[in-house]
Amino acid sequence: MFSMIGLIGGLALLIFFTMRGMNLLVAGPLCALFVAVFSGLPLFPQLVGEGEANFVGNYMTGFSGFIASWYLMFLLGAIFGKVMEDSGAADSVSKWIVSKLGMKRAVLAIVIACAVLTYGGVSLFVVAFSVYPMAVSLFREANLPRRFIPAALAFGSVTFTMTSAGSPEIQNWIPIEYLGTSPYAGWEVSLIVAVFMMVFGYWWLGKMIKKAISRGESFVARDNDPVNEDKALPHPLTGLVPLLVVLIISFIFHDSLQQSALIIALLGGVIATYLLNRKYFRSFWNAVSEGTLGALLALGNTAAVVGFGGVAKAVPAFEVAVNAMTSIPGSPLIGGAIAVSVIAGMTGSASGGQAIALPLLAPHYMDMGVNTEALHRVVAISSGALDSLPHNGYVVTTVRAICGESHQDAYNPVGAVTVIVPLLGVLLAIILFSLGLGI
Repeated sequence: MFSMIGLIGGLALLIFFTMRGMNLLVAGPLCALFVAVFSGLPLFPQLVGEGEANFVGNYMTGFSGFIASWYLMFLLGAIFGKVMEDSGAADSVSKWIVSKLGMKRAVLAIVIACAVLTYGGVSLFVVAFSVYPMAVSLFREANLPRRFIPAALAFGSVTFTMTSAGSPEIQNWIPIEYLGTSPYAGWEVSLIVAVFMMVFGYWWLGKMIKKAISRGESFVARDNDPVNEDKALPHPLTGLVPLLVVLIISFIFHDSLQQSALIIALLGGVIATYLLNRKYFRSFWNAVSEGTLGALLALGNTAAVVGFGGVAKAVPAFEVAVNAMTSIPGSPLIGGAIAVSVIAGMTGSASGGQAIALPLLAPHYMDMGVNTEALHRVVAISSGALDSLPHNGYVVTTVRAICGESHQDAYNPVGAVTVIVPLLGVLLAIILFSLGLGI
């Protein structure tokens, strides 16, 4: 019981501290310590045998493991975003999009840009880094409240594209290993759900922005924003080409190199931006330096939350919670959706929720004769719902490190389009599969 109090209390504290704006490099280990103390988990590696769970060891394994896996992607992603910004390429693309779609379609342009890159296999973190400079330009041009930028970026990245049939994102590929399906499992239902999430989510986001504008909110410039100078901008095509380079290279090498393909893709994007727009840079090397510092901050914030998950998974209450979630009676689709979504919420990770639940769920449900394609799609979509609570690494990075917003100002719209909209999508998918569609 104490362990469960520690797990739930630690998670609640982490969400509370995150929403209050506390530094995550402090909040992460502090809340993990709360979990460890209530669960009786030894604090130091020296107090246990080799390989046994302990607070410091588990926290730092999660923390350092994330950095080891993602440092180069964060670094190149942040640099790519900065060179697109410094060269004026992002401004050029945004002005062209506004001229074609109109100011009222600025949010749609950001959502589409994120969706194309995400469905193209570009990492969710990288998409946020890459599109943010264009998003700032578009919101400034349209005079929209900038606190909605994180919601626009997240909606285009982690909802209707991340978990849809055919998506190269890992959240759509993890079930394949356990269910023997393909990335296109349940594509008919997936298509309907994706369209629903896009249309409903975009409508809701637009409604929230209009309400904020009616209260007098508008775009507020910052000292560290790109200076809106009357300088010559590169042709929009030379701003689009680097984005296409990232997309195409990630497509080509995704199967052979998996996430390492992003290193080549982003480096290609940086090089393409420099070669095509070098005469427009204010200072290429300053942009590289600023991008590097931004990457370190984003990486540290995210790793701090991942470290919390490393401690949470080691305490007895977590196993009890997982067993309870994976033993839910009734329809396997409902049980699978609840189990994966709740575990994803506890760990702050969509892929983590799947990786923990599927080894337990898959054999049990397959023995029951459940349709594996339907289970694949429901599990994938449900993993992208509660994972986006305030402590999620992507949410923290996008809101705080990339967009420079506070959770208090920016999280409500993010939560609306990345938690509630996917939950409705899961419900729709279960209903459609239950009616026999796509089976």
